[in-house]
Amino acid sequence: MSSLCFSQTSKEKGERLIAQKAYASAQKELLTFLKTNPTDTEAIELLGDAYGYQKKWDAAIEIYKKLTESAPKNANYHYKYGGALGMKALQISKIKALVIIGDVKHAFLTAAALDPNHIDARWALVELYVSLPGIVGGSYSKALTYAAELEQLSKVDGYLAKGYVYEYDVEPELAETYYKLAIKEGGSVTCYEKLTNFYEKQNQPEKAIGNLEAAQKKLQRNAMHYQIGKVCADYNIQLDKGEKCLKAYLSHHTAKDGVPKAWAYYRMAQIYKHKKEKAEALKWINKAITGLPKIDVFKEEKKIISKL
Repeated sequence: MSSLCFSQTSKEKGERLIAQKAYASAQKELLTFLKTNPTDTEAIELLGDAYGYQKKWDAAIEIYKKLTESAPKNANYHYKYGGALGMKALQISKIKALVIIGDVKHAFLTAAALDPNHIDARWALVELYVSLPGIVGGSYSKALTYAAELEQLSKVDGYLAKGYVYEYDVEPELAETYYKLAIKEGGSVTCYEKLTNFYEKQNQPEKAIGNLEAAQKKLQRNAMHYQIGKVCADYNIQLDKGEKCLKAYLSHHTAKDGVPKAWAYYRMAQIYKHKKEKAEALKWINKAITGLPKIDVFKEEKKIISKL
C-alpha cells in the first residue's frame, strides 16, 4: 500500500511538473513511478511528452513507438510518434531525414484514419505535404484534401489551412481570401497574425498595418501596438503612426504582452533613424542595448545610426 501511494504521488507530481514546464524534474518523477508500474500507459505517454519538451527526440520516439505497438488503434499515439520523428528529421541532414520521412507520413496518416475528428493530425499532414518536395511525396493537392477535411471539423482551421496551402502554392489571391474568411469566422489573434504575416511576405506593408489596426480595434491587445510599430519601422512607412503605437505599447506594457520593452526601444530607434534624427535614434538604441545587452542586432543598428 505504501509503495502504491508513493508511485501514484510520483505520477501525479510528474504531470504537475510538466504543466509547470519543469520537464527534467517531471522525467525523473515519472521514471521513478514506472519502476514499479512499468505498464502504466498514461505514465509512459507523460514520460514521452517530458522527453519531447526537452527535445530529446530519440527517447521520445522510442516511447511513442512502444505505445503505438501496445495500442495500435490509439490515434494520438501515432500522431505523437510522427511528430517526434518529424522534429528529429528537422535536426539531421536532409539525406538522413529522407530515410524517416516515410515513417512520419505513415504515422500521421494512421492517426488521421483512426480518428476522423483528429484536427492536429490533419494539420500535420497539410504542413507535411506542403513542405516536402514533390520528388519525395510532397503534394499541394493532397494538402488541400486534408485542409478540406479540417474545414468539415472546424471552419477556422480549414480556412487557415487552405490559406497556408495557397500561399505556398503561389496563389496569393486565394491565400488572402481564405485568411480573411478565417478572420471573419474566428477573429482570433492567430487569424489576424496569419494574414499580417502573409501581407509582409507579399511586401504589402500598408495592408499589414490596416489588418493590425483592425485586430487592435476588435481585440484590444496592446501587443498589436508593437506589431504596427514594427511594420512601420521595418518598411519606413507611416513613421508618425509607428512612433505613436510604440509609445502606446511602452506606456501600457506588461509581461503578458510578450515582447520585451527593449525591442520596442529598438523599433523607436529605427523610426528616428528613418527620420534622420540621429540624437533621438541613439537615445532609443542605447535604451535597447541597456535592456538586452546580448542582442547583436541592437549593436549593429547602433553602428548604422552612428554613421548618420
